[in-house]
Amino acid sequence: MPGSAPPAAPPRIELRDVWKRFDDKTVLAGVNLKVMRGESLVIIGGSGTGKSVTLKCILGIERHDRGEVLIDGVPLAKVDRREWLRHFGMLFQGGALFDSLTVWQNVAFRRRQARVPLSRKEARELAIEKLRRVGLTPDVADLYPAELSGGMQKRVGLARAIALDPEVIFFDEPTAGLDPIMAGVINDLIRELVEEMGATAITITHDMTTVRTVADHVAMLHGGVVRWAGPVEDVEAAHDPYLDQFIHGRAEGPIEAVR
Repeated sequence: MPGSAPPAAPPRIELRDVWKRFDDKTVLAGVNLKVMRGESLVIIGGSGTGKSVTLKCILGIERHDRGEVLIDGVPLAKVDRREWLRHFGMLFQGGALFDSLTVWQNVAFRRRQARVPLSRKEARELAIEKLRRVGLTPDVADLYPAELSGGMQKRVGLARAIALDPEVIFFDEPTAGLDPIMAGVINDLIRELVEEMGATAITITHDMTTVRTVADHVAMLHGGVVRWAGPVEDVEAAHDPYLDQFIHGRAEGPIEAVR
């Protein structure tokens, strides 16, 4: 129709009534989420609430039992898996660096495994460029992960996550095991990189400092469903008792402590 507005772009990633069960345990019981292109979503919730399973369903590592996972409005089952995986990067909780490879080989690993792989020289140059971007100097490139501190290993993992200039980045507990100062450095780096690259980001974390630094929007998982979702600036004023207990770390409330 002349003069009508163009249709709105679909969410970059969307989950519609997603269920996932392992044997007799239901982990996801109808999860609904939307992540728009260029948005940073942080998923919070206690241990065992399905945060990691949600990520695995988005990546296709786990097949959901019911519902839909959509990428740019297309069901995941109809998306070219190789093409989808080519567009994402991931920072794993424990770093997940290959002990037998040097730092630069870890950072450039996926580029070296691509259909058109980079030469050794090109891959090393790329790795050094990405290491610089996360605040590490070129002399780190030829070290092995065991020779690095926990904070440096996390930075190397971050450099690897951005090595393909991904459109979507997943961060799994990015500050786990770090002291508060290094955790702050990593949070700031994540925010800078996501904004600089214009990437869509999904982070799962228990750390409210990460939430406040990294998030545009927040979703809280509990009982296999999204209990609360909204802009990060609305978190403190929200009246959901589950969210309130979680963000303030209270022992008393509807969330039962696992003993």
